[in-house]
Amino acid sequence: MAKDKLIGVDLGGTTIKFAILTKDGEIQDKWAINTNILDDGQHIVPDIVSSINSRLQRLELPKDRIVGIGMGTPGTVNQTEGSVKAAYNLNWKDTQYLRQAISEGTGFEFALDNDANSAAIGEQWKGAGENNPNVVFVTLGTGVGGGIVADGKIIRGVNGAGGELGHIVVEPDGYLCTCGNRGCLEQYTSATGVVHLARDFADEFEGQSELKSLLDNGQEVTSKIVFDLAKQDDVLAVRVVDKMAFYLGYALASVANTLNPAYIVIGGGVSAAGKFLLDKVDKHFKKYVLSTVRESTELKLAVLGNDAGVIGAASLAREFA
Repeated sequence: MAKDKLIGVDLGGTTIKFAILTKDGEIQDKWAINTNILDDGQHIVPDIVSSINSRLQRLELPKDRIVGIGMGTPGTVNQTEGSVKAAYNLNWKDTQYLRQAISEGTGFEFALDNDANSAAIGEQWKGAGENNPNVVFVTLGTGVGGGIVADGKIIRGVNGAGGELGHIVVEPDGYLCTCGNRGCLEQYTSATGVVHLARDFADEFEGQSELKSLLDNGQEVTSKIVFDLAKQDDVLAVRVVDKMAFYLGYALASVANTLNPAYIVIGGGVSAAGKFLLDKVDKHFKKYVLSTVRESTELKLAVLGNDAGVIGAASLAREFA
């Protein structure tokens, strides 16, 4: 019987997403379970093994049709060892040797990568990247992550920190970042960064603005609220979004000048602002990018949503085909 199915796993701090795909990357079945991080995260791997085994049994899918499992995880990944460390939101205090445990528990070959890299591969392979071998993916969420695919290969660097786009410094001596540095892109273009900008701008703003009223009255303000008000031409909200778009366009121009990818794909929750955000970022991007790169590199919105992680993770298992 031919091996023709891939299994993708997207391990997150709240949810573990799974999918069974064809070797061409088409999702045929997907499901999710809650991530149990109690007891130093010791339930996570057994839950993954149990969920995969029970799903295959329920689908009556023979194990000899599975090429292998690929998984994306938070933390710093050692692909040679199949291990991860510094995955603090999973409550893993020590290095976890995932390949051995999951391979033994399921009977399948197992490949591992960082979750941001997995999402990048997903968008490059089956999403907005259109399977072009040169694609940069940046995700704007609670933080800012990224992944770089160059000549068809993910850029990991010497210790797995390649593609950390969120820590490009865009404002020297600016906002303090969780990494310990100041002025990182993440502090200005993430969901929390947009709100931080809004609060600072509101302190100096003296005109009429619903956003300022919300902030002055101590009401909860999210990045979505900021973007929604900007779309309604709220003066303060427009200023905040324009500043955020400047930082992102400026940083992505530097990335494009360095790598000259075919596409830079923008995903994550903040990207839900859609074309409104993309157009503003593109204006600054075009201002700072080289003319030759301007003609060849296109900014695009991600299209796979939550499926990017499992698709990209599954693609890791293609090496076993």
